Amino acid sequence: MEKDIRTGGIEMTAAMLISGTIGWFVLMSGQPVIDVVLWRCLFGALSLLIVCACLGHFRAGLLTWRLLGFAALGGVAIVVNWLLLFGAYARSSISIATMVYNTQPFMLLAIGGLFFGEKITAAKLAWLGVAFAGMVAIIDAKPAGDISGSDYLTGIAMALAAAFFYALAALVAKRLKGTPPHLIALIQVVTGLLMLAPFAGASGLPDTAYQWALLVAMGAVHTGLMYSLLYSAIQKLPTHLTGALSFIYPVAALAVDRIAFGHQLQPVQLLGSASILIAAAGMTFGWTFSRRVKHQAS
Repeated sequence: MEKDIRTGGIEMTAAMLISGTIGWFVLMSGQPVIDVVLWRCLFGALSLLIVCACLGHFRAGLLTWRLLGFAALGGVAIVVNWLLLFGAYARSSISIATMVYNTQPFMLLAIGGLFFGEKITAAKLAWLGVAFAGMVAIIDAKPAGDISGSDYLTGIAMALAAAFFYALAALVAKRLKGTPPHLIALIQVVTGLLMLAPFAGASGLPDTAYQWALLVAMGAVHTGLMYSLLYSAIQKLPTHLTGALSFIYPVAALAVDRIAFGHQLQPVQLLGSASILIAAAGMTFGWTFSRRVKHQAS
C-alpha cells in the first residue's frame, strides 16, 4: 500500500509538472491555436493507440455504442477547452490564464447544482465568494508588459470558458466509470481530429524541425505520457492526495511563465491568484469555516 502511494505520488507529480509546461510549447510552436490542437490530437492519438494496444483495451465488448457516444461528447468538450485555454495564453499570459482556469471546481459546483440537483452548502458558497474576489482582483489589475487591455480581458474570458468546458468533460467522464481511461482519452483525441480537420491547416505546415518537435511533444508527452501517468496515479492515490498534488500544475505554469517569458504577476494579481487557489483547495478538501472557528475557540 505504501509503495503504491509513493509510486502514485511520483506519477502525479510528474504529470502535473508536464501539464505546467504546455503553455511554453504552445507559444513557442508559433502555430495558430487550431493547428496546435489538431497536431496534439494527431500525435496524442498515435501514442495512446500504442498504450491501449499494449494494455489490451481493444478486446471485444469493452466499449458499447452508448459509452462511445459519451466519450465522444466528452471529447468535444475537452477539445473546445484546449482551443480556449491555448488562445488565452497569448492574450492574458500563461500565469493569468492558468489561475483563472483553476476556477474549474466552481464550474462543477454550478453545473451540479443547476442540472443534477447536487447540494450546494454554505461553505461551498463561501469559497465561491473567495474565488470571485480573487477573480475581481485579477481583472482589476492593469495588464503588464505588451498585453493590451482588450486582449487581457478576452484572455480571461477565454480561460473562464475553458474551465467551463473542462467541467463539462469531467461530468461526462462520470458516466464512463469502469471504462479504461486511456481508451477514453484515445476516443477524445480522435474526436478532436474529426472536429478540427476541416478547419485547420490554412496557414500551411510548420516550417522547421523545431516546430515539429514541439508539436510531437505536445501529443506524445503532454497527452499520451501525461494521461498515462495521471490515470495511473489516480488509481493508486487516495482522493485527498490527488487533489493536493494537482496544485503543482498552476505553480509549475507560473514558474515557466516567469522563467521563459519574464511575466511576473503584480501584487494584486498574486493576491487574486492565491485567493482562487485557496478557494479551490477549500472546495477540493471540504474545508469549512465553522471548523476553523471551533478550533480557534478551543
